Amino acid sequence: MILSRTFTVIAACLLVASFALLVLPPDGMSLAQGLSALGHDLPAFREFVVATMGSGVWLHVFVPLLVRPVWLLPLSLGLIAAGVAASTLPLAESPRRTGRRL
Repeated sequence: MILSRTFTVIAACLLVASFALLVLPPDGMSLAQGLSALGHDLPAFREFVVATMGSGVWLHVFVPLLVRPVWLLPLSLGLIAAGVAASTLPLAESPRRTGRRL
């Protein structure tokens, strides 16, 4: 029960954040542009990923994510969290019969 509620709150926060990122920044802002606007150092992050996981991971995992719109990543994570929240709900008990026929 608590796991489901936790993922529900996470999903709600991510979905609100993705809507805010859809409405507030200029149209067509990519994730790379959004991270650059926040002041994150992408070349240092790229060097770290290439050094630890290899250049193939950078080219096939991170580059496709960085060219997507800035709101798409929180939306995707929010939908995944909502799915986890829905799948961890406790099973509903079947209604008990009273024995009377109507």
